[in-house]
Amino acid sequence: MTEAALLTTVRAHGLRVSAARRHVLGRLLAAEQPLTAEELAGGGDVASVYRNLHALETIGVVRHVHLGHGPGRYALSTRAAGWVTCELCGRSTPLSADALSRIRAAVFDVAGVDARFDHFPIVGRCAKCI
Repeated sequence: MTEAALLTTVRAHGLRVSAARRHVLGRLLAAEQPLTAEELAGGGDVASVYRNLHALETIGVVRHVHLGHGPGRYALSTRAAGWVTCELCGRSTPLSADALSRIRAAVFDVAGVDARFDHFPIVGRCAKCI
């Protein structure tokens, strides 16, 4: 999703496009991995970043995930559908919606549970750590 499309979505939900909100969206667009609020603030006002993240999460533009130990991280909701995180080295790998759908179907077939992987990652050991 482009910055222009994100800003259009923000405006369509009745939110102002403030400099702080534009900063958060710009940082998330440029990021290859989900970022913490502190990383997004870059030494600025973390409380303002949290307020903006909450507003953006409420309208579905941003979502937060917990990738292993530590604070929640934030990413654009159009990025990865889910994550796999190595419990030893902490490396996180994004999963596509298709891959996650296949994993969800396998869990349902085995356990009869429609598993959700949108908030927490699938945890295991990566190929380097096995």
